[in-house]
Amino acid sequence: MLPAMRTGIYHGWRVVICAFAVAFFGWGLGFYGPGIYMVALQRQHGWPTDVIASAITLYYVAGALMIAGIGRAFDRFGPRRTVIGGALAMAAGVLVLSRVTASWQLPFAFLVMAAGWAAMGTAAVNGIVAPWFDRRRGLAVSLALNGASCGGVVMAPLLVALVDALGFRLALPVAAAAMLVLLIPLAAAVLRPRRPDEREGGTSAQAAAGPAPPAAPWRTFATLRSWAFVGVSLPFALGLLAQVGLLTHQVALLSPALGVTGAGWAVSLTTAAAVAGRVGLGFVVDRLDVRLVSAGNFLVQVAGMACLAAGTPWLLLAGCVLFGLGVGNLITFPALIVQREFPPAHFARVVGLVVAVNQFAFAFGPGLLGLLREWTGGYGAALVVCMALQGTAAAIVLVRPRPAQQASFT
Repeated sequence: MLPAMRTGIYHGWRVVICAFAVAFFGWGLGFYGPGIYMVALQRQHGWPTDVIASAITLYYVAGALMIAGIGRAFDRFGPRRTVIGGALAMAAGVLVLSRVTASWQLPFAFLVMAAGWAAMGTAAVNGIVAPWFDRRRGLAVSLALNGASCGGVVMAPLLVALVDALGFRLALPVAAAAMLVLLIPLAAAVLRPRRPDEREGGTSAQAAAGPAPPAAPWRTFATLRSWAFVGVSLPFALGLLAQVGLLTHQVALLSPALGVTGAGWAVSLTTAAAVAGRVGLGFVVDRLDVRLVSAGNFLVQVAGMACLAAGTPWLLLAGCVLFGLGVGNLITFPALIVQREFPPAHFARVVGLVVAVNQFAFAFGPGLLGLLREWTGGYGAALVVCMALQGTAAAIVLVRPRPAQQASFT
C-alpha cells in the first residue's frame, strides 16, 4: 500500500499513481510499441528491417533533443498541460503510423510520436513526481516507473493481439483512443502544483534538521565535463544502447523459434521480470552501494543475452527472464546515484541531462542491431556486441568520482 498521512492520503501519492499511468502508456506505445510496429510494417509492406529501424533511431534522437527542453516545458506550462499535450502527440503519431503507405513517410509519423515520448518518458516522470517528495523521492520515482514495465507486460501482448485481430490500420487507433480516454481525465484531475502547506507524511527529517546548506550555482558545462556526471551517464548510456536495441528487435529475434504470439508473451515475461527486479531491489537498494548493484545488474543482463544467443526455446525464455530482471533498473538506478552524489537542488536538472544523454545514445540501438542483422543474416553478432557494451558499462560504473569532484557541486 502507498504511505499515507494521519489526516488522509498525501496528494503526492496520487501524483505517483498518475505518473504510473503516464509511464504505462508512454512506454507501452512509445517504447515497447516500436518493435511490434516494425514487425507489422514488415509484414504489411515488405520494407527492409534497416529502413524501419533507421526511422525508429530518428524517433529516439528527436526525442532526446526534445527531452532536453522538457524541464522548461514543465516550468512554462505545468505538468498537466505538458502531459496532456504529450498524450495527444503520441496518439496522433500512432494514428499517422497506422496510415503510412510508403517508407519515406515513416520518419514523419515517428517525429510526431517523439514529442509524445518526450512528455511521457523518464525525465517527465521524474519531473512529475520529484517536486512532491523529499525523503522518499527514490521510492516514489521507482513506484511510478513501474508503470513503464507494466506497460510492457500488458501493452506488448495486447498490441500483438489487436494487430492479429483487427489489422494494423485499426489496432493502433484503438490503442491510442484507449490511452486518451483513460489518461487525459486522470492527468486533468490529479496533476497540479504542490502547495506550501503540503508535506510528505508530516515534517521531513531534512526539515527537522534545519535547512540544507546552499548548493553551488548551477553550471551546465561544468557539470557535463565532470566525471561525477560522466561516471553516471556513460555506463547507463552504453547499457541502454544495448538494451533498447535488443528490446526493439526482441519480437523479430524470438519469432522464428516461438512464433509472433509466443514472442509477444515472451516480451511480456521480460517486462514482468523487470517489475520483479525493480520491486525486489527497491526494498533493499537504499541500504546498498548503488554503483556496485548497478554493475551486477549489467552482468545479469549479459547472462540473459548469452541465453538468447543459444537459441533453443527454453533458453530463450530463460534469457528473457534474466535480461528482464535488469531492464527496469537501468532507468531507475541513474536517479538513485544522482540523488546520492549531487545536491538536492540540482537533482531535476542532472537527471534531465542524464536522461537526454542516455536517450541520444540508445537512439542508435535499433538501427545498429538492424544493420548487424542485415549484414550477417541473423542476430548472433548483434547479441555479442550488446554483451560487450553491457560488460563495459559494468566496469565503468564502478569508477567513482573523487571526493574533490563531488565537493564542487555542494
